[in-house]
Amino acid sequence: MKTKILRLICLALVFLFFYTATAKLSNLAVFESELKNQAVPGWSVPVLLWLIPVSELGTVLMLIWPRFQRYGLLVSAVLLSVFTLYMGLAVLNVFERVPCSCGGVLKNMGIQSHLVFNLFFLLLSIWGVRLLRSKQDPMPL
Repeated sequence: MKTKILRLICLALVFLFFYTATAKLSNLAVFESELKNQAVPGWSVPVLLWLIPVSELGTVLMLIWPRFQRYGLLVSAVLLSVFTLYMGLAVLNVFERVPCSCGGVLKNMGIQSHLVFNLFFLLLSIWGVRLLRSKQDPMPL
């Protein structure tokens, strides 16, 4: 049962990261303008333009390759933590404006809905790490 749940978690994360990476890469000019609208330093935009989608695709590869699945789940949790924290700060009005550059289906979500969406996938990542750990460790802690 743990194996099936772990597969579903990884599949959901693969879909999420593949969708978001391809959406960014399919229209780099739009993604770049959205990044420029974010509360990030201007010098970081060219770096983030490539770093974010490449990280998402790298995560997809780790999640589908069983040998690197643990790393994929950990990287998923880190990526989702960073973005969820960023969105949480936006919800708390830390920034002058709401810096959401959501694409595709997510564009129609409000910032609070998107925050809940991210928290859900973050919890899936953490659950996947725990499942994989309990599956591999002979004696759970």
